Amino acid sequence: MSNDRIKVGAVIYDPRVTVIWGIIADFFKEEGLEIECVFYKDYEGQVDGLMNREIDIAWNSPLAWLDTYLRTGGTCQMGSMRDTDRDRKSCFIVRKDSGITHLDGLRGKTIGFGAIDSPQARLIPIQYLHVNGLEYGVDYTEQRFDIGVGLHGDHVGGELDAIKALRAGTVDASVTLDLNWEAWKKDGTIDENQLVCLDTTPLFDHCIFTAHPDFSAERFTEWQEVLHRMDYSNEAHKQMMDMEGLKEWVEGRITGFEQLREANDYLKFFGR
Repeated sequence: MSNDRIKVGAVIYDPRVTVIWGIIADFFKEEGLEIECVFYKDYEGQVDGLMNREIDIAWNSPLAWLDTYLRTGGTCQMGSMRDTDRDRKSCFIVRKDSGITHLDGLRGKTIGFGAIDSPQARLIPIQYLHVNGLEYGVDYTEQRFDIGVGLHGDHVGGELDAIKALRAGTVDASVTLDLNWEAWKKDGTIDENQLVCLDTTPLFDHCIFTAHPDFSAERFTEWQEVLHRMDYSNEAHKQMMDMEGLKEWVEGRITGFEQLREANDYLKFFGR
């Protein structure tokens, strides 16, 4: 085993990210595989960093994975995900008293979306509307809540603002990730007597570790084997996992990114 530290990139979407990666780095050191964490302010910078070999592995959003996949001609290596990254969906929310009972009822209406680069709160929902015959820029008005652009929706800012606008009546519908919808119903942010889920997108996947095409496949496998030994029943690991929103690391897959790829083709997000 080489003694060179494996350089892993992460985007600071929240101050707790440095704490999360401190715990992960300590664990890897205990396991005899040292990593060096390199932090980026946004995903474009992180993808640039991976392409420039500043880092070996990137903890990527779905959109950053797609960017890397396109830039490497599909040769980037796929890594692990969180258990919670699999089988997510976006919810279309309307007011209960709106009289809107199906997706076509959004024709001619104003829809509140999250940030311009949010897969779950903009890109995938717009693709889903397109599949259902509602064309972007034609059949509805987009009201975007551009909070944290560059972070690919890794925060609830834009989605929460869109929900607030829906409550206030300035938009007719809003979109949000299922996890946020469920959490807001639980904590009282949303009153289920006022707001209702109209429809949901098909299932998709979220974040994934991505390695540079030239990074040793053996070392990447070894790195993932260590990562998967993190255990939710270990108190230190549990603290990190609760902050990062998972109970276990699972094998990655790219099948869950198909809707995002189609959204990119439809909206020409990356202009390729």
